[in-house]
Amino acid sequence: MTHSPDEPTERGDRATSPSDIRGWLFDLDGVLTPTAIVHMHAWARLFTPYLELHGAAPYTEADYFAHIDGKPRYDGVRSLLESRGIRIAEGDASDAPELDTVHGLGNRKNVAFNETLADEGVVPYPASVAFLDAVQAAGCPVAVVSSSKNAPAVLAAAGLADRFEVVVDGGYAAAEGLPGKPAPDTYERAAELLGLPTTVCAVVEDAESGVQAGAAGDFGLVVGVDRGVGRGALERLGADVVVDELDELLPGLETVAPLPPQPVEGGTA
Repeated sequence: MTHSPDEPTERGDRATSPSDIRGWLFDLDGVLTPTAIVHMHAWARLFTPYLELHGAAPYTEADYFAHIDGKPRYDGVRSLLESRGIRIAEGDASDAPELDTVHGLGNRKNVAFNETLADEGVVPYPASVAFLDAVQAAGCPVAVVSSSKNAPAVLAAAGLADRFEVVVDGGYAAAEGLPGKPAPDTYERAAELLGLPTTVCAVVEDAESGVQAGAAGDFGLVVGVDRGVGRGALERLGADVVVDELDELLPGLETVAPLPPQPVEGGTA
């Protein structure tokens, strides 16, 4: 059964309601900004002709949620190709977008994403901004944890860049050798950079792999935002709370005691 946003859940001795949380770790695409739709369109433009060319089953929206959503870009390419039994050379991150390698396809998708972002821009979800306002007003440190290497550009386009001193994105993870979601490592690093134990931090995710990452770590709360995966699926994957919009969590913040600002070790991620 899905718990209401302000209802504590049983997860050992960890903080399990919004009022107990002292740090908030937000996924970006689909949680703070509707860039998930930009990603979805970019992946469709990549894989629709590619799979047709290889005589494989057509690309569908379900493929995005099952194989790509929330994962680092190249992992998404690998997962989708594996689902069709297609094997190609790995290549490396310097591969040109035209190359038929895992990294080439990932770089091709990134070109499509940046073109779409430049054309359309992005406006953050109003309910998510309201919730972000509330947790920051309560003195809770916040971080963005995104598999995308485009997170800084998206935050800037959405007018949110100045809200986050800590951004653990795909570029940071690659440089630090951190495994991506569904491993919990990037979220754990964000908590470390905020100077907080994971047990008083909440993971806020809309992707299957992201919820799995939160559930795999020792976090106080895992919040699933249902942008299409489905409430039941998010709960089965480990979400303690499932909401349609983040402002549903606002009543649970009323008793949060302000927390003094925490030092960020090592500077901005």
